[in-house]
Amino acid sequence: MSVAVVTDSTAYLPPSVEAALTVVPLTVAINGVEGSEGVDVTPAEVARALGGRRISVTTSRPSPAVFAAVYQRLLDQGASAVVSVHLSAQLSGTVDAARLAAAEIGPAVAVVDAKSTGMGLGFPALAANAAAADGADAEAVRLAAVATADRTATLFYVDTLEFLRRGGRINAASALLGTALSVKPILNVVDGAIVVRDKVRTASRGLARLVDLAVESAGDATVDVAVHHLDGAERADQLATTLKERLGDRLRDCYVTEIGAAVAAHVGPGLASVVVHRRP
Repeated sequence: MSVAVVTDSTAYLPPSVEAALTVVPLTVAINGVEGSEGVDVTPAEVARALGGRRISVTTSRPSPAVFAAVYQRLLDQGASAVVSVHLSAQLSGTVDAARLAAAEIGPAVAVVDAKSTGMGLGFPALAANAAAADGADAEAVRLAAVATADRTATLFYVDTLEFLRRGGRINAASALLGTALSVKPILNVVDGAIVVRDKVRTASRGLARLVDLAVESAGDATVDVAVHHLDGAERADQLATTLKERLGDRLRDCYVTEIGAAVAAHVGPGLASVVVHRRP
């Protein structure tokens, strides 16, 4: 019996690999009308809503009952254990809900905080799934996710910090600094929290700096890279092409995906992100 791997909808996995995992969606509400991320609410709808006046966009975690039902179903279907890998506890209550559900089900379920989101979560989830497919036991599957999270860097550019400030995902002082100086911020995720990594004056310089920081994060390692965007596929493709040129034969897998509605609600239009996974 194999170990089942669960993640949440903010991993933004490419369709080619998403089907291998069990994905639990977060909830997104536009003006109070709720829907499941990736099922009922699209990132385009959120982007339009954020550009309108008097339109609220909020997100919420899956309930512990939802997680418990998923875990029990997988165990009933023959899984020997479940490893559940989720976005940073500092960005969402999702991992706390998963832990409450795991406590209800028992020791057959282990929960991992990937301390990131997007493919910063996706790469650890995929590593866990690969270990499970190779026949690893639950502890080895869990450790595969933890080790991959430790080797993964998440960098992103946004046009404004306002949406992150509204959602409480970045402190007000950092947001005010960006606004006062009229700069374009580049951020990264450190131990699960969003921090300002650099500031530039224009979008073009921001994207160029994003590439430089991604290459710096790669170091001399062989890497996998994911490029995320919100309503900016052409820009994401250009970023991916530049990264391929800069990283050369050290680059293995390269994914380009649009972020979903839950993260879109907190970053706003204009997002470009690069996630770098250093292979062991």
